Amino acid sequence: MARHIAANFFNFMIVFLVVAVGFFYWAKAEFMNPGPLEQSFLLEVPRGGTVSRLAAELEDRGAVKHPMIMRVAANYNGKATELKFGSYQIPPGASMFQILNIVTKSSQSVYKYRLTYNISIKTAGLRLEEREANGSGYKSLISQSVAESLPIEYLALVEAKTPINYRIMAAEGATSWQIVEMLNRADFLEGTVTEIPPEGMLAPDTYEVRRGMLVSQVLNQMFESQKRILAEEWQNRAPDLPFETPEAALTLASIIEKETSLAGERSEVAAVFVNRLNKGMKLQMDSTVEYGLTDGKGFLNRGLRRSELSKKTPFNTYVIEGLPPGPIGNPRRDAIRATLNPNTSDNLYFVADGSGGHAFSKTLAEHIINVAKWRKIEAKKFRQQQNGGD
Repeated sequence: MARHIAANFFNFMIVFLVVAVGFFYWAKAEFMNPGPLEQSFLLEVPRGGTVSRLAAELEDRGAVKHPMIMRVAANYNGKATELKFGSYQIPPGASMFQILNIVTKSSQSVYKYRLTYNISIKTAGLRLEEREANGSGYKSLISQSVAESLPIEYLALVEAKTPINYRIMAAEGATSWQIVEMLNRADFLEGTVTEIPPEGMLAPDTYEVRRGMLVSQVLNQMFESQKRILAEEWQNRAPDLPFETPEAALTLASIIEKETSLAGERSEVAAVFVNRLNKGMKLQMDSTVEYGLTDGKGFLNRGLRRSELSKKTPFNTYVIEGLPPGPIGNPRRDAIRATLNPNTSDNLYFVADGSGGHAFSKTLAEHIINVAKWRKIEAKKFRQQQNGGD
């Protein structure tokens, strides 16, 4: 009898072990194999979140079939105590193993909210966006000028210590004074800068920053970026240019940046300036005159007067020979590249053509005709405005 009981117990243990081993390998396969999720989504891990709540939400979202396996595995490998607060993009077909790796690495976190601080030539604005649930992009929540009060929706996120991706977009052509003024106003940056960096040496670009970062740190990042860009482009310059230093190239690039916003025109505008410099002709650009009048602090918001065009200042290119003493704004890489690699052209003049671009000409006679065409376009626009747009 005892022998029979022992045999049954032995058989039971064998079956139990076989089932246990089988279950283990099945559970391991379920843990490692691709999951059932069909569409990516943004997963929020709250402060103090637990694996149990996480697994339950993942089951509700169709990302896992067996939340118990995820809970057991997380406790077994120590991941249960390593959850990181944040927002995480869960890709289609992610296994439980992959998901646990994603939510336990802060570097994998993506932001549900993004604040973009736009610094333009005339003002600054902010745009608050929320990430789409499927992770395909961002939808705009608020867009306004920094002159307005900060939106309550944004202030509520800050008060709740909600992670926000902060970005600064510095527009091409903005002066160093304008950039410093706007950065000093940014609520998410610390410190105030009073010394203006060298004109032209703040690279227009989009910069990822963090809340609490110093204004001086952001400016240093912009400065180092422009320093690197200028050095790289200078190494690839065309031969026989009418200037000998990177600083002079930066000055001309800043003028080109002010004169055209069309990528296809920059090298041709550069050719006009290079040709004029080679012939000893004055540049005669309104943008340089305006900079001389404002010293880069703000803008005139009106046309130039005849007396201002004839007034001798270091930046009045209607009066001085050659280039002004320094840049009149901060040019982007493309403007610097165009300056150092101008088109091969005989053009010496250009004027607006009414379509957003410019009409180029080789002779003064051709230029006078183009100017007359432009004045007719301006006159027509003025009449339409007077007549209510008809």
